[in-house]
Amino acid sequence: MKLLLKILAFNIIIFLFDAITIANDFRKLQNNAFSINEKLFFDVKYGFVLAGKATMSVAREKKIAGRDVYHIIFEVNSTKDFDKVYKVRDRYETYIDKEGLFPWRFEQHIREGKYSRDFSAVFDHRKLIARTPKGEYKIPKYVNDILSAFYYARTLNYDTMKVGDITRLQNFYKDKVYPLDVLYKGKDIVETKAGKFRCIVVEPIIVEGGLFKSEGNIQIWLTDDEIRMPVKVQTRIIIGAIDAELIKYEGLKTKPKSKIEK
Repeated sequence: MKLLLKILAFNIIIFLFDAITIANDFRKLQNNAFSINEKLFFDVKYGFVLAGKATMSVAREKKIAGRDVYHIIFEVNSTKDFDKVYKVRDRYETYIDKEGLFPWRFEQHIREGKYSRDFSAVFDHRKLIARTPKGEYKIPKYVNDILSAFYYARTLNYDTMKVGDITRLQNFYKDKVYPLDVLYKGKDIVETKAGKFRCIVVEPIIVEGGLFKSEGNIQIWLTDDEIRMPVKVQTRIIIGAIDAELIKYEGLKTKPKSKIEK
């Protein structure tokens, strides 16, 4: 009963928070990378085995706390055949400020084998407080969740970076703020079912709250153009590696100029 009351109270806070229309002088960033209706489709492989499917989508625009936001969803589901080995049903959602590219709300629902985890947070960037069902916590200005950090990282200017340069971000998860660094590793060419692309390679250095239960070394290949579309994600874990490779895309902000036409 106490848990139900806490969840009810938290939902009431979300409703009231969404109704706020106070004006604030938040940052305004240029976003040439993504927009509404973008949807990316991935094959998730464990070695040579097709283990699952993943999608990343900018679902729609709405208002939270009087601000226009992007509603972004990331989902991973294991295939029916792989369900027998290790069933995965993961879903992440973030609501990113359209002008400032920082999150107002985040949800995480993990179902991996017998493991499950649910987490949600509302970010009040006016009072610099993160509210979760378990309490309120102080946050720095423009703190990220793991998904909003990824989309923000797509808007960075990597053209002026040298190999080894680090962009320092901060990630709130559970009840703490963790460092989240993005290491620039250089350039590469990647070919998937979606095509052949010139890419830049980055490595997020994640302490807690990653896009998989088992945290490990992660490398991401982004197209070497304005949209910085993720083409490949490789996660190294104790028992091998998980690769997510782009198979299809739609609703892009602009055509991927880095695509190498045959």
